[in-house]
Amino acid sequence: MSRGQRELTLRFLAEPTDVNFGGKVHGGAVMKWIDLAAYACSASWSGKYCITAYAGGIRFVSPILVGNLVEVNAKVVYTGTSSMHIAIDVQASDPKEPQNRLTTHCIVIMVAVDENGKPTAVPEWVPETEEDIALRNSAVRLMEMRQEIGEEMEAHVKYLKTDNT
Repeated sequence: MSRGQRELTLRFLAEPTDVNFGGKVHGGAVMKWIDLAAYACSASWSGKYCITAYAGGIRFVSPILVGNLVEVNAKVVYTGTSSMHIAIDVQASDPKEPQNRLTTHCIVIMVAVDENGKPTAVPEWVPETEEDIALRNSAVRLMEMRQEIGEEMEAHVKYLKTDNT
């Protein structure tokens, strides 16, 4: 993978150690794969070490079974000064059959940091296609909604602190 590459896919087989008590791949294992793909994508785009700042809107659409071929697709859909919004789709299939099915989707925000752990600038991503413009606009709307939710959560926490003191 070369620097400045916007998209990548991790592929591997789901292993027996990934299974939960219900016999399906554990959600925590899927979240780990999402974080790995987000890191690899953001580090490749920025050429810098990156840390996870946010993972949200995780939708578990269908289960992954042991032995499934798993594909974790990561794509930069927005860049800020030091942050990158990465759209993640997880798909799986029986390796004997060519049909992938969506299992999980989410957005992860990664921040590039310097050797002192301080945020550092990343290259700007400029959308060119209609699809890319729509993805960027969606990322901006989600960012605005997260801001509103954050403010509401802060008010909620303040209320709980004053109610319990």
